[in-house]
Amino acid sequence: MPDVIPALTPPKRILMGPGPSDTAARVLAALGAPTVGHLDPYFLQVMNETQSMLRQVFRTQNELTLAVSGTGSAGMEACVVNLIEPGDRMVVGVNGVFGGRMADVAGRAGAEVTKIERPFGEVFSPEEVAAVVERVKPKVVGLVHAETSTGARQPLEEISKIVHEAGALLLADTVTSLGGIPVEVDGWQLDAVYSGTQKCLSCPPGLAPVTFSPRAVAAIDARKTKVASWYLDMTMVRNYWGQDRAYHHTAPINMNYALREALALVLEEGLENRQARHKKNHLALKAGLNALGLTYSVAEPYQLPMLNAVVIPAGIDDVKVRQQLLNEFGIEIGGGLGPMKGKTWRIGLMGETSTSRNVLVLLAALERCLLDQGGKCPPGAGVAAANAFYAAHR
Repeated sequence: MPDVIPALTPPKRILMGPGPSDTAARVLAALGAPTVGHLDPYFLQVMNETQSMLRQVFRTQNELTLAVSGTGSAGMEACVVNLIEPGDRMVVGVNGVFGGRMADVAGRAGAEVTKIERPFGEVFSPEEVAAVVERVKPKVVGLVHAETSTGARQPLEEISKIVHEAGALLLADTVTSLGGIPVEVDGWQLDAVYSGTQKCLSCPPGLAPVTFSPRAVAAIDARKTKVASWYLDMTMVRNYWGQDRAYHHTAPINMNYALREALALVLEEGLENRQARHKKNHLALKAGLNALGLTYSVAEPYQLPMLNAVVIPAGIDDVKVRQQLLNEFGIEIGGGLGPMKGKTWRIGLMGETSTSRNVLVLLAALERCLLDQGGKCPPGAGVAAANAFYAAHR
């Protein structure tokens, strides 16, 4: 008799880290729906619906809007390699891990990369972007709208005007921001934008929504060299997502089902309502954390509501707290990256995870962890502060 291999039984977690977030039952059910062919009329209709809903969530009319088959990093590479040819100049803002990755990808694509840098947790001013754009005269400027490694939000609207006045294209990373805070692709005149499914859209990781403005498409069409990546070449992929339906690759059918359902949930809730929910739960969490004596590592105006970067108090062991939260309470939070490793916790309130229940449960569990390590905080203060906020903002 062959050995019986037991079925998978993943533990049930509350995903309050930097991603993935919790997934709605409707989205999980879509993953188990019958698989059809990637050129089946039913799936082509799903693609049409997904494309239409992506435009609504991105707040754009861009024709070239689709879901790249791959995670958010594939979306980043798709945007960079389609806009960059060897020798092109690109300016990249590096104020966290993912700005650094964008610069790395641009260099691999043959760009002459100029990095502007700020310490982790800080953001770039329009003036410093203007200065480097005037000096370098790049083809593309790349910035991270929501830096997942630091919890910082980069304002883009004024910078977009500066970039376009200089004749350059603006590329934005919205992996953590899309569906949680405003992302106005057309309103801010963003030229190439990528995101991921596993953050505020609350879909399992596996697809990367992207959108390209007419200016960006014109730049792609004017290339003198082939796109460095065959798989991510938008000149071919767009023919599969467009009216021609020309075969390019076998799309992940059921992941597209899941994204379609996740986007439907976003639009059924309403973008403004969803953004308000993220902000409300962020403010309640912050009230509770402050009552426990915890502070944020990002300045007030630039704090992300869906990714709370919290300074670890002196004398508290980062790893022990995260292990205790996971093992005793089934709660996942993230540690710091790069120079913030061991100095911050990254607490996610993304999509399905952003609920008052999760805020209150985390605050109660975190208080227990802090007290177990000799931390000083008034018993019940965190939960009481969050409840007071909710009572005042019904």
